[in-house]
Amino acid sequence: MTDQMNQHYIVYGGDLSYFSRKLESAMVFYGADFESVPKTAANSQMLEQRTGTHQVPVLGTPEGWMIADTTPIIQMLDGRFPGRRMFPDGPLGLLVHILEDYFDEWIARTMVHYRWHYEESALCASERMGRGDARLAAKFRDWGPRACRATGTENTFQQDQAESEYLRIMENAEAQLNQTAFLLGDRPTAVDCVFLGSLRAHTNMDPIPKRQIAPYTRVIEWSETLADRWDGTGDLRPFPESTPFARSILGEIMETYVPYIRGNARALTGGHKAFVVETYGQDVSYLCRPYPEQARQMIQWRISQLLSSTVQAEVSQWLHKTGLTECFEAR
Repeated sequence: MTDQMNQHYIVYGGDLSYFSRKLESAMVFYGADFESVPKTAANSQMLEQRTGTHQVPVLGTPEGWMIADTTPIIQMLDGRFPGRRMFPDGPLGLLVHILEDYFDEWIARTMVHYRWHYEESALCASERMGRGDARLAAKFRDWGPRACRATGTENTFQQDQAESEYLRIMENAEAQLNQTAFLLGDRPTAVDCVFLGSLRAHTNMDPIPKRQIAPYTRVIEWSETLADRWDGTGDLRPFPESTPFARSILGEIMETYVPYIRGNARALTGGHKAFVVETYGQDVSYLCRPYPEQARQMIQWRISQLLSSTVQAEVSQWLHKTGLTECFEAR
């Protein structure tokens, strides 16, 4: 690990980017030597040519690679910083992966809603993202509501329910962080990285959600100072019990994310552009997207390729008990 800590990395992204701040949090936890560089007009063509995507973040590695997609990036970095892994080995790593996937592919939509459905937040974020370019800022404000429609938060009922779901997460995180240093125990995982991404890029940054989460003082203190003080020690709560926070998120996953991920998978198989599933008791239309299915298959691959047959049997029982079999069991 010492050699890796002396190697320099670059995180290309933005301070208002959910996934950029997720990766930055991971880099801090690894103890890596890195710098954050904004994606701008000057470097965007190079980054997009090198990675084949317009999305951020992009990780520039010491050997000159340019890599996109935070989950595989973190898995790669786990191999370089084995004493500070964000995905633990065994079935606990599977639990972390499922929880991280929910924050990546479901809670991200709530962050988009918070930013673009409230005029105060939209103006604040777009002006910052536009860096003084009024036309670019207006382009961001035009894109935001369209992204909200695609991810099912167009009507006010869905918006209110999405916020309630996030505030339940905040309440459970507040309780957990008063008991343990991190969300799954006394050392961080990829779940902490992505939750910090939501706080640092969105809800503790944009004015409307910032006021909503103000009562959760422990979470805010953790985000602003405490999380980054990790010294590399501590244990995680064991699988399958884990922490009350983890169990609360599994409950949320069953109510909202499982129907969505199954509906998206069926729509992709059928070649459809959109699909409808029930969310918070309403039928909601979503744009069909390939990536959530790729993310689901990463979890299935973890089960089939990284777990022994004995552990796979244990995991199969757990998935059945938690109602996640159809979604995540390896086929």
